[in-house]
Amino acid sequence: MCGVFGVFDHKSAAYLTYLGLHALQHRGQESVGIAVSDGYDINLKLGNGLVTKAIKEEDIKELKGDLAIGHVRYSTSGGSNPKNIQPFFAHFYGGAFAIAHNGNLVNAHELRMFLEKDGAIFRSTSDTEVFIHLIARAKEPPPSHIILHKNDKEFIPHIFEAMKKVKGAYSLVILRERQLIAVRDPYGFRPLVLGKNRTGSYFVASETCALDIVDAEYLRDVNPGEVLVIDDAGLRSYYPFENLEKLAKCIFEYVYFARPDSKIFKDWVYGIRKEMGKNLAKEYKIEADYVVPVLDSGLLAAKGYSEESGIPLEIGLIRNHYVGRSFIQPTQDIRDLSVKLKLNPVRYVVENKRLIVIDDSLVRGTTSRKIINMLKEAGAKEVHLLISSPPVIDSCYYGIDTPTKEELIANKMSIEEIRKYIGADSLHYLSLEGMLKAANKFRQKGFCTACFTSDYPIL
Repeated sequence: MCGVFGVFDHKSAAYLTYLGLHALQHRGQESVGIAVSDGYDINLKLGNGLVTKAIKEEDIKELKGDLAIGHVRYSTSGGSNPKNIQPFFAHFYGGAFAIAHNGNLVNAHELRMFLEKDGAIFRSTSDTEVFIHLIARAKEPPPSHIILHKNDKEFIPHIFEAMKKVKGAYSLVILRERQLIAVRDPYGFRPLVLGKNRTGSYFVASETCALDIVDAEYLRDVNPGEVLVIDDAGLRSYYPFENLEKLAKCIFEYVYFARPDSKIFKDWVYGIRKEMGKNLAKEYKIEADYVVPVLDSGLLAAKGYSEESGIPLEIGLIRNHYVGRSFIQPTQDIRDLSVKLKLNPVRYVVENKRLIVIDDSLVRGTTSRKIINMLKEAGAKEVHLLISSPPVIDSCYYGIDTPTKEELIANKMSIEEIRKYIGADSLHYLSLEGMLKAANKFRQKGFCTACFTSDYPIL
């Protein structure tokens, strides 16, 4: 999973990209990259780690120009090799460009083998580099139904041809010397939004929370299958696919991944996540003293459950916000303490109480087991774990780094076996219908639910 950001026509493009990526940090913490164009040259700054660590003030000063794109990465394809840090830069007879990608191509290996046999040399292991080679090698004319603007005749048809050859999830931002281009796959797997500020600068981002931080107004989503071109001549949209496939927007973006203050897929994450909790309360009525969220991911579902059930919500777990994604764990004893580094029970709240603990998902089960054990050690009388999504039974191949199928606890155990393993007094999941009903209440349709159903839109 990754986050992308783009700026057109702002004298502080590099700095605004830095801010936008900071807002998207939850989408990737492994690496950061910014590419900036001054109208003649494209320069890049790449680094490992968080935005504030990888990009320094002196880096921003060196990146001069009023167009920029940026990327935060959590590896799903290609691993953590520094050579995989995006944006990628390329130069061919059609001109120079930089590209950043959120998603995952399911036919990347097949395409890579074909390209290598034809003489292509790859410098990374990322599927994003496949786009670069396909764009550079494209030869076909644009589809007959498309009339190109004069600024787009040399380069944009290369994107069309690449889109026709790749399969999978991709939300792209592409930077040329005087153009910002946004591309979304025809299934619409990953979110991508367009915004504009008061001075007329345009922005593209994975989520609207990144528009908020740069004082830009959300205009609309970049549509599935759309190639959106922004340059000095204005905005232009192209749709190279005459017959779009069925939509397959990732439901897990609403369950967990997107920030709750974001608007993605044309609706607010906050409302849908809260509605999932309400539907959970309708499906499972449990007598308890308090509803306790697993922070931060379970908070809105817990709020919805509390409102629907009438059971008061209490913060029975406190999260340590200074613990990152990774932590040195040299021994098994230390590894067993890892959850306590992030969460600690509030004995004042939980002691001698019957608790409904709500989280967004249960993947391997190890974290839930430790949380339930901590709550019982803190004196909880009962702990009922409720999950605001169905059991995760299969892997995602479209850009979310879920474990292999063999590592997923719901693929190996029944719900009762999971309950015994984690030590809960009861365990309940939101039904698939309840999850989709929560999203559909807000006019949403066309979701990918493959991780819950094994029904993959693209094989």
